[in-house]
Amino acid sequence: MARPTWTGQIRISLVSFGVKLFPATDTTSEIHFHQISRKTGERIHHQNVASEEGEVPDDDIVKGYEYRKGEYVAIEPEEIEHLRIPSRRTLDVAQFVDVDEISPSFFEKPYFVAPENDQQTDAFTVVRKALQTMHKVALGKIAFGGREHLVAIAAPTDDKLAGMMAYTMRYDEELRDPSEYFSDIKKVEVDSDQLSLAKELIKRKAAKFKPEQFKDEYEAALKELVKAKVEKKPIPQEEPAPKSGKVISLMDALRRSVKGDDRSAGTTAKTSSREDASSPKKRGMTLVKPKKSTRARKSA
Repeated sequence: MARPTWTGQIRISLVSFGVKLFPATDTTSEIHFHQISRKTGERIHHQNVASEEGEVPDDDIVKGYEYRKGEYVAIEPEEIEHLRIPSRRTLDVAQFVDVDEISPSFFEKPYFVAPENDQQTDAFTVVRKALQTMHKVALGKIAFGGREHLVAIAAPTDDKLAGMMAYTMRYDEELRDPSEYFSDIKKVEVDSDQLSLAKELIKRKAAKFKPEQFKDEYEAALKELVKAKVEKKPIPQEEPAPKSGKVISLMDALRRSVKGDDRSAGTTAKTSSREDASSPKKRGMTLVKPKKSTRARKSA
């Protein structure tokens, strides 16, 4: 079991109980790169060097804040450790909000929350059940990892999971203003027939979320590349993208997609120069026919 990231009290008014937060994620990547010399293949090592004294031992390195150009104030580790931050040991619940009220863009990293010991389980379980039945999350702040985090405490909907979840959250000032990126998007009128077909397409593709079905293909491709180089075999190459086919209307592309027409695979939005782009019924899509893979052509 991983070591807890944070141990402390959750306090709701006069009710408090001890908890431990454990990381809910693992770094699954097995491919780790080092910097090496292209000429010799030797690994490159980095040293801590100061301009006047040369290499600096680890024990002589401390954090420094640049308060004026080229001038720093040194901050010792024990000075940071003894900062007066109540949230270092206690999460005071500031408020409860509806689960659906928080935009997903605020959530950062998940943690498992468990009672600190058996004596804390009664209060822990009561609060967990209350959050679950009321569909609420508790918001508060805790300090760890060199900063104070805004945290949401939530209860899983699955009763088989006896613990709770904590999610570190981004502060509002950390999020960029979406209008800066969305304001230039042209406003168009949605055609009702196209919308109906789009809904039907979504309905046919809808399914229960099964996370085990999704794998990191980039990681798999990296492993294949490394294996080929170690065994001095031909390096796998990405096949060229298929050439664009004829331009069809968005309506036709939606109809063919709903019907399951294979020819609709790989369609990408594209406006035809021969059509009026301002008309919703005339906006085009590029129809691309599926291309046989290199292996398929060779076996044929």
